[in-house]
Amino acid sequence: MADFLTLSEIVKQARGNLDQGDWDYLVGGSDTESALRRNRAGVDAWVFKPRILRDVSDVKASTTLLGHPLRIPVVMPPIGSIQVFAQAGGAAVARAVQTFGVLQILSSVCDPDFESLAAEVPGPRIYQLYLTGDEAWMDNIIERAIAAGYSGFCLTADTQTYSRRERDIMKRYIPMSGRRAGSGDFIAQARMTWDTVAHIKEKFAIPLIIKGVACKEDARQCVEMGVDVVYVSNHGGRQLDHTRACIDVLPEVVDAVGGRVPVLVDGGFMRGADVVKALCLGADAVGMGRLEALAVAAGGEQTLVTALEILEHEIKTTMALAGAGTLEDLTPDLVTREQPLHPASVLSAFPLIDEGY
Repeated sequence: MADFLTLSEIVKQARGNLDQGDWDYLVGGSDTESALRRNRAGVDAWVFKPRILRDVSDVKASTTLLGHPLRIPVVMPPIGSIQVFAQAGGAAVARAVQTFGVLQILSSVCDPDFESLAAEVPGPRIYQLYLTGDEAWMDNIIERAIAAGYSGFCLTADTQTYSRRERDIMKRYIPMSGRRAGSGDFIAQARMTWDTVAHIKEKFAIPLIIKGVACKEDARQCVEMGVDVVYVSNHGGRQLDHTRACIDVLPEVVDAVGGRVPVLVDGGFMRGADVVKALCLGADAVGMGRLEALAVAAGGEQTLVTALEILEHEIKTTMALAGAGTLEDLTPDLVTREQPLHPASVLSAFPLIDEGY
């Protein structure tokens, strides 16, 4: 299908294009997958309290992050094995986000490598690093990222070791990141502390994003240490199992940060309405990693552009119907919690697929 009109069609096409191993790697989580399901259940549990008779004839959904314009308040998070889903790997995502107008966070476990990609697709983007070496090794990587033109540096802090993902284990499927973990490379991740953050802030001028924040205490510590962006994430339910839904963590993190730095969030966000809920609860932008991978799996670079265009339509439609003409109108009083209607799953945002559409 070349002319996708809905995100559901894109997800359905991705499922048809991927073999079982790659599909399970994309949609799966760790251990019991409760964190994976809770992410989606949390998003479903927040519902709108729309306001009426407000002028929403010209809805505005653009914003900025670290001084860079975002056409919609969305970022494409780091996916270590994105090359599994798109032949061009991170370059396909880079070209798509450049065409549409959002930011990419490039994973260090990704092809092509960060310097080659920067040369191939110049433009603002953030580089995310998994530590696989000592401090001198890390410093060298950061220096090279700055030289290559990266506008932000993201340190993922919730991957102290590689988790047990039974969907993969039971099929003996080992992704690139799993092969690295199996070789013992993640020992440097396990040794990472707040001293690592202090060192980066002291030595480098590049904006620092800490990804994997899951409580107000760590959010407050980030801000006190000069972190430039606090990123709420539980790795899409793929690391520690039995964690809170990221959207439920978000309000306490936003309160702890107190508007001093931007707050990003990911985890279960698949539709435009999901993005709007997060914005109501104080997020500055939302990461949508699985949607990113599903889109490129369905049709590469152009389908990711299409997915972002559909997402923009959904965001603006939701804002208008909720009575919000601007992002500033999206406040906590527009949402409340209710019991979800259906059991949550990673793809429960697309119910029509199960009905045969």
